[in-house]
Amino acid sequence: MAEETASMSIYRASRTIKRRQSSLYNSLRSIHEDSIFVSEIAQLWPELPLVANLRCGLWYAKKFHSNCYFKSTDGHTNNLSFNTSRLNLHVAILAGQRGGCMIVDSTRKGKRFPDSMSKTIPIWTCVLNRAILNYRNKTNGINNPIEEMSSSSQWDSSLHLPLWVPDTEKSRIESNLQKWINQLEESGADISSISSLLKKPLRPLWISQKTVIWLNEVPDHNSWDFTPVILISSSAQSDIYRQKTSSEFSWNYIPGAGDDEESWARGLTPILFWNNVYDLINSGPDLCNQKVASIVEKDRVYRAQRGQNAPQVSVKSTKINHFQDQSLDIIMKNGNCGNFLGDEHVIYWLGFTNLAVCATGYDFKASNVECILNCDQNQLLSTLEAHLHLPILDSKFDRFSLQKNLPSALNFAKLHLKRGKRLAICCKSGEDISVCVCLAILISLFNVEGVYDDGKSFEGTQITKQDMRHRLIFLCKYAVNARPSRGNLKQVFNFLAGLNI
Repeated sequence: MAEETASMSIYRASRTIKRRQSSLYNSLRSIHEDSIFVSEIAQLWPELPLVANLRCGLWYAKKFHSNCYFKSTDGHTNNLSFNTSRLNLHVAILAGQRGGCMIVDSTRKGKRFPDSMSKTIPIWTCVLNRAILNYRNKTNGINNPIEEMSSSSQWDSSLHLPLWVPDTEKSRIESNLQKWINQLEESGADISSISSLLKKPLRPLWISQKTVIWLNEVPDHNSWDFTPVILISSSAQSDIYRQKTSSEFSWNYIPGAGDDEESWARGLTPILFWNNVYDLINSGPDLCNQKVASIVEKDRVYRAQRGQNAPQVSVKSTKINHFQDQSLDIIMKNGNCGNFLGDEHVIYWLGFTNLAVCATGYDFKASNVECILNCDQNQLLSTLEAHLHLPILDSKFDRFSLQKNLPSALNFAKLHLKRGKRLAICCKSGEDISVCVCLAILISLFNVEGVYDDGKSFEGTQITKQDMRHRLIFLCKYAVNARPSRGNLKQVFNFLAGLNI
């Protein structure tokens, strides 16, 4: 019994020490150090836009041109997939317009690159390249195998994987490529637009902190016979915490510190971090938590004064022992403050429709929004008379919350859209629930060309998953941050499928 108590004490002590090593200051200092490497690589090709892979990548640079969402799980050995719900076609378009792009991400797992960069993105580039080649062959009327072979040799559509991916894994991916190409071609994605912009095929290149680069021999990206997608893994490879010492403070380096910010950031967002970066870094381990709490609270007051989403921050009073990290005592009411996933000050209008999606942090006073459908748990202090609050829970907390609220959302949208009003649909992130509500409205009240028809084209028809996929791809073409969850999309489908039975 005594031995069991002793082993538990050792276990708890090791957990506490690890928690202390993963402190807020260590995380922010590690992110700042890795961001210097990202900045150095970005300066090698200043013409290429910098893109953050959500969510972790957002922490590693002060300014990004855009965001993307390539999931590591899509590249896991037993879960290889090409997901048409997150096609990231805006990245291909951006690369075509600018001659390439750089994508930033990191990993905690002690590897040089996350699976999103080792497999997910290489699969994505290969599928797009082959779909573009198929489109061009059909457009040019190439039916002769010899002509098609000649066309293929000028457009590299082979699978490019990093050297550390084993041959067995490569064979497994290649065996699925045709299936994924078919899925892309059947999804209704606008391959023609991407084909017209891409002069050279997409190809991934990998750069980490262990990559050797001769600065006097950095090639011009225009000299390559492909459109580069440069994958920057910001974290240094480390299986253990490394202690570092500056002129004033000692701290522990954490690889991939930007990951899972809900567990360590205490309400701080990438935007707030970079707006106050030197104050935070220079505050040191002892004052960092207090500094972050002050910054988060100041931002909360700023939001509240403007009628934006501003949940209250409180401090939980607990007894602190010698090993505990005091920052653990800060807790949030109604979830974390602010939007962790991107720029909450952006609104995405869907082409020429009167529909838009955004986060609740968006400043509606400075826009031409005429009515608001708020799907967040928190109310908005809106001066607009046309304002409906539907506190919809995510499918992880309530499997039917979205489905139960869709009739009210649809009635509100129909009432105002038929009058030509401009409707903004918002939720906490602007990337999931608001996107699903917008998708339901788009399918129910608009035709396939995106023209409002009061539901005439939908009336009497039975919705299919393929129809949903087509409309979702149309929506994601404009709302590039859209990341609807499977559970919420399932509720939209069940609701729409039951309307015309």
